Parts: sequence; structure tokens; C-alpha cells
Amino acid sequence: MKHSLKLIAILLLLSIGELSAQVDAQFSHYMFNNVYNNPAYSGVEGYTKLNLFHRSQWVGYSPTSNSALRGAPETQLFTLTSPVMRFNAGFGFYVMSDKIGAQNFTQIQASAAYHLGIKDTKVSIGLRAGTITQTVDKGAYVPIESDDPTILASTSTQTRPDFSLGVNFQHEDFYIGAAFNHMIEAQFDFGADAVRNRYPREVLLTAGYTFPLTYDVSITPNMFVKSTEFTSYTFSVGAIAEYKEKIWGGLSFRQQDAATLLLGYSFFKENSLRFGYAFDYTIIAQDAKSATSHEVMISYRLPAISTSGKKVVRTPRFRH
Repeated sequence: MKHSLKLIAILLLLSIGELSAQVDAQFSHYMFNNVYNNPAYSGVEGYTKLNLFHRSQWVGYSPTSNSALRGAPETQLFTLTSPVMRFNAGFGFYVMSDKIGAQNFTQIQASAAYHLGIKDTKVSIGLRAGTITQTVDKGAYVPIESDDPTILASTSTQTRPDFSLGVNFQHEDFYIGAAFNHMIEAQFDFGADAVRNRYPREVLLTAGYTFPLTYDVSITPNMFVKSTEFTSYTFSVGAIAEYKEKIWGGLSFRQQDAATLLLGYSFFKENSLRFGYAFDYTIIAQDAKSATSHEVMISYRLPAISTSGKKVVRTPRFRH
């Protein structure tokens, strides 16, 4: 436990650096969204789970050059993760649409992970493969020169392959994960030499530790670190407090960007249906953005299916 806390502290110190430009969509619910961040998380939880996210970033923002264009980013994400018990493995899948001004990125990705139990820790290695599609709408641009070669003749679409690799350490009380995403660095040029839109390589680090405060209340500090091309860094740190695994709330801070309030509630027996809401308030460079962002999450855990015909009884999380 002490070594785990030291590692989390070291990762946090290493994360301090310059904020990189946003490429992959960011989520305030990053602590509930590990299968999107890291392919090694596929099937780690031991049950099948579906997640749906919608994020409206910088609500009310619009570019001054084109009032008809909705410049604020909007993102939708669907994820699925499921264990494959027979092979000590897991499966993951996600589809994401991320619209930023005149550009729209669509990712379709599938992942597989192998889980190895070492004492009371699960060590997982995962691979992910899929595609990234970029669509650019020329009509949303206002060129200075009508024959500018960097402005496409019409709405254009290109698709590129994408691969990622990850590792995750899962314990009853903590998790630590690392992922190397966009390993082949997809490039979108749309047939024009002047256009070089790269999807840069990224290294992600995630960690969290759950402290039971009482029998019913726990708190989980967490962190998310992203390095782009090993030249720039950004991080988020926060904490989630949970009551009877039913109600939760928390705060987080995203470097050089925003502070976030998170609230959530679980429904049904065994809390299988979860609803979460995140409110971001921009505290850095507010003049260049908009003050608020909103994000919602719906998560559903499918009932366990027993192949022996006996009813499956889930074991509650261990409590101190």
C-alpha cells in the first residue's frame, strides 16, 4: 500500500508541465471511463458494463468569423467492456464522435486484454485496434483567398487505422494504469501537400486509491496524466466521495483549464444503473473559451449469467 501511494505521488509530480492542445476528447468523468483511456482495462471489473457519455464543452461559445458555425466541442461516447472468464481475458469496444467547429472525428475501436492474478492484484495487458475518421466541412471556413489550397473543395472524409497498447494494475483498494495510444500516428492530408493534420502519439497514466472512512462512506482520490509526444503534459486531479455505493459527489481540477463538480446516483438492486453529471467552470483563459461545460454519464451493469444454472451472488466490496 505504501509503495502504491509513493508511485501515485511520483506520477503526479512528473505530470506538471505545459498544457497540450486537445486532440483526443477530454472527459470530466475520466475516473469512470478507463476502458476508453486504456485497453488493458477491458473486462477488469469482472462484469459486462455499458457506458454512454455526452459532453457539451464551452456552452454558448461561437466563432466571430462564422456565426452560423457551432464552434464549441460536442462529444458522444459509447463504451462496452466484458470479461471472458474462460480465458482470463476481457473484451472492450467503443464508438466516439467528437465535433470541433468544422471538423468531426469518429473513432471505432475494439480491445482485448489478458488478466493475470498475482496474489491480491490483477495485472492486465491490453491491445486495441480500430479506425479514426476525420470529416472536414469546407463551408464552415471563411478563407482570405478563395483559391487557398489548404481549404478543401468540399466536405471531405479520410479514415486511418489506429493502434494502442496498455497495462493496468488492479487491487481491491487501488488501480494504476498506463497506455500508449495512437502508436502509428495517423495523418490526414486530404490529398493536399499543404495539409498535415496529425493525430499525435499519447501516453496516459491513470491512478486511484479508495479509502474507507466509515462502513458506508469511502473517498477515492484519483489522477489522470496525458503526455503528447513526450514534449507537453496535462493532468487532472480529483476525489470522489461515495455513500453506500449509492450516492457520490466529487471535485476535480484540470491543469490550466477548469474546476469540476461531479454528482451521481445509482438505481436498482445492486446499483446496476448509474447516472452521473459533471459541471466544469473555466478558470483559465476564460476570454478565449466559454465559462461552462456540461457532461452526463449513464452506466448500466448487466446481470451476471451463470452457466451452471445456479444464481450468481455478487460479493460486496471489502470494507475495513
